[in-house]
Amino acid sequence: MVAKLPEEEHPKVAFGRAARDQSGVSSTFKFSRRATGEKDVSFKVLYRELAWKCRHEIVGMVTEVGSKVETFKVGDRGGVGCMVGSCRFCDNCTNDLESYCQQMILTYATKCYDGTITYGGYSDIMVADEHFVVCIPDNLPLDATAPLLCAGITVYSPLKYYGLDKPGFHIGIVGLGGLGHMAVKFAKAMGAKVTVISTSPNKKQEAIERLGADSFLVV
Repeated sequence: MVAKLPEEEHPKVAFGRAARDQSGVSSTFKFSRRATGEKDVSFKVLYRELAWKCRHEIVGMVTEVGSKVETFKVGDRGGVGCMVGSCRFCDNCTNDLESYCQQMILTYATKCYDGTITYGGYSDIMVADEHFVVCIPDNLPLDATAPLLCAGITVYSPLKYYGLDKPGFHIGIVGLGGLGHMAVKFAKAMGAKVTVISTSPNKKQEAIERLGADSFLVV
């Protein structure tokens, strides 16, 4: 049996860019997305963060919803982070820890339920199960929201999970890169005292004057 080409796997034609070899150089890529299922949300991709391999942190405008979708309608703003599926029945899934599910389906380069591969969000359209699509409020700019769907949740989640999301804590943030600067902003917004720990003395001004850290420690 001859394998189908990426653009023949599903009914929705999609256009994007992809790296085809180890050089990492991207080029135009024609592929396809599945039809909008009864619990699916389809949206036009408007922004995506140029993150690791350019495949996730995707936001846009909803263009179609399945017959059993409850939280989205056409015209809403939505986004997808690093994952688009899980078993939904294991202990992790039933405790809102889907990212630990043994059958987790990443947004990119992962085999989906039907055996095809997820192609990420560096494209013009996206289709995902409603459970893994995030509602984006109107007061958040879409371009600034995209990084929150991976880098943002990576640092927000432990602050929330371990009860550090309230005043009175002194939190150390190691590094001031893509995740670190968000951790500083979240921790300060939660009322914590923040010390940035870094090997780069030249980041002190940014940490304190721009991001609001209370102190800066060079190691």
